[in-house]
Amino acid sequence: MKAIQITEYGGPEVMKYVDLPDPSPGPDQAVVDIQAVGVNFTDIYSRMGANPPGLPWVAGVEGAGVVRAVGSGVTNVAVGDTVAYCSHPGSYAEQALVPAWRLIKMPDGLSARDGAAAMLQGMTAHYLCYDTYRVQAGDRVLVHSGAGGVGLLLIQMCKALGAYVYSTVSTEAKAELARGAGADHVILYTQQDFAAEIANATNGAGLQVVYDAVGKDTFDRSIACLAPRGYMVLYGQASGPVESMDPRVLGNGSKFLTRPGLGDYTANREELQNRAGAVLGWVQSGELNLRVEHLFPLSDAPEAHRQLAGRATTGKIILTP
Repeated sequence: MKAIQITEYGGPEVMKYVDLPDPSPGPDQAVVDIQAVGVNFTDIYSRMGANPPGLPWVAGVEGAGVVRAVGSGVTNVAVGDTVAYCSHPGSYAEQALVPAWRLIKMPDGLSARDGAAAMLQGMTAHYLCYDTYRVQAGDRVLVHSGAGGVGLLLIQMCKALGAYVYSTVSTEAKAELARGAGADHVILYTQQDFAAEIANATNGAGLQVVYDAVGKDTFDRSIACLAPRGYMVLYGQASGPVESMDPRVLGNGSKFLTRPGLGDYTANREELQNRAGAVLGWVQSGELNLRVEHLFPLSDAPEAHRQLAGRATTGKIILTP
């Protein structure tokens, strides 16, 4: 099979398009013929060695396709099922070996591409606003990177829960996408200080929660946007890791800081099924709109990473073997 493998950490150039042996399933495993691969910032972090997966390594943690073979003990999927998964390495390939418990059957009418677009980013948005901080009707929330894959989904979910949504983006074109997803007040951070804008818009009252995947460039001002007992939810670091901080900055308003990850919110089969089922059900019904904006062949994975890291993309990036 063809796959994208890295044997050293570094820039996009370390990703090599190579031939590897076809996998075979062991007990409780399945082999999936990959039809669509989700590209995520976590792939970039791993490639650079920020969360080193061990080498050599086949990139990617999100994919969808058709079950090719199953090992002993597998009962939740069968050969021929269209499935999707995330949070398991090796998806940048024509075939992937996956623990069967992680595979979710696609609902009727949804494709493998829908699954690769919805699983990681959709479930991330879901746990952020349903569990990390449970958004309530009337809450004021800030979603950074509102035109990105998670941002567009998170805006839609927060609006469905009754929140007033602020969002930051870099360009007017991206602002239109955020507004289209339901954002009430969009701030161009390239032209405006988002913290000052929010302070003015809320008459200094602040926000109940900030959802921040940017990290270093936004962290301090995001905390400054919070109301007393507000939640700073840092779930990524697109601009780089946050430097050391004095916890006393949280004491000015009894604020909360958390650094969640999807793995902790899909830790078992029941939780995974419930969360994925909610997200895919909304996609199936049309209540949640996916935006697959960029398609690359698997061999062009390095260019997909360059564009994602350079913030040149909106919505979801998909690789196709």
